[in-house]
Amino acid sequence: MAVSMQVVGVIAFYMVAALVMVFVNKVVLNTAPNLPTLLCSFQSIATVFLLNLTSFFTQHVQIPTWDHATARKLAPLMVVDAAGFLFNTLCLRDVEAAYYNIARGLVLPLTILVVSLHSFTRPSILVVGCASIVTFGFLLGTSFQEDLPAKAVPGPLALFYGFLSSLSIAVHAVIVKSSLPHVNGSATKLSYWSNLGTAILLGLTAFLSGEMRDFIRMMNDDEWDWATFAWGNLITGVFGFLISIAGILSVKITSPVTHMFSSASRSVLQIALGVKIFGDVLTRQRVTSAFTILFGTLLYTYVKSQEPSPQHIEPLKSNDVESQEKTSGDYIEKS
Repeated sequence: MAVSMQVVGVIAFYMVAALVMVFVNKVVLNTAPNLPTLLCSFQSIATVFLLNLTSFFTQHVQIPTWDHATARKLAPLMVVDAAGFLFNTLCLRDVEAAYYNIARGLVLPLTILVVSLHSFTRPSILVVGCASIVTFGFLLGTSFQEDLPAKAVPGPLALFYGFLSSLSIAVHAVIVKSSLPHVNGSATKLSYWSNLGTAILLGLTAFLSGEMRDFIRMMNDDEWDWATFAWGNLITGVFGFLISIAGILSVKITSPVTHMFSSASRSVLQIALGVKIFGDVLTRQRVTSAFTILFGTLLYTYVKSQEPSPQHIEPLKSNDVESQEKTSGDYIEKS
């Protein structure tokens, strides 16, 4: 019974943290839609700070020492992490929260494709079938009805961000396996390097793109709701750190099947909350699309669990986003 309660506690912790990240980020992006890169950078800086702080109180959080050789070896992971985090955020900014998971619905098919190409292996017919179901769900969700209000229809660029986000997660599935040995298999060290690299890369991008200048200008504007931006960054920074911890606990305590079912439950909650909080448009077609994607993903998890030697794909333990979380295998739920 104690183990069961532990599993329930970790799953609940993980779900709450991921949902808070999505909805608070959406509120902040509504307030400052022109500062997505700066938002990502601030959140990564907060995670790095909290990892440093936590390391003083527990030996379970290991902070790496600066090493140029290690940084160079982890550079591909940092670039993919930063790109994935930014594309996640841009996708969330440009679509409704209830539509977010549909826009990133190609995570599973692209991950299977990239891993297969990298390992020179051919997925089974059942796995291809699961990916086909998910792809059909995505295509169904992107076939818009004519009677939808304009604000509920995401533009081509928003869907492109969703595709790039999904592709980043797929590439991440390959890179993370070769990156772990560089940090002696430590999930917290990899999370630290990943967030540090993301903070630096996106901070420079924000400066070069003019977001930093826009931020300073908006700070001097009495009409801008800077308090929402500041509190939103603080909350998402804390919960981004908590997602890192929750992701590590989830990998250790829950099985891939259990984790996938919890992700499915979170997706349903996210759709319901999006409709309730933001008044997102929910049509029968979108509901069918979301549940088709969920069904294909759950079926994939079941198929892999029945194989003699299961090879669980790292990013699919959350997304997520997705989460898509910035741990040793995820960043999806950071947005």
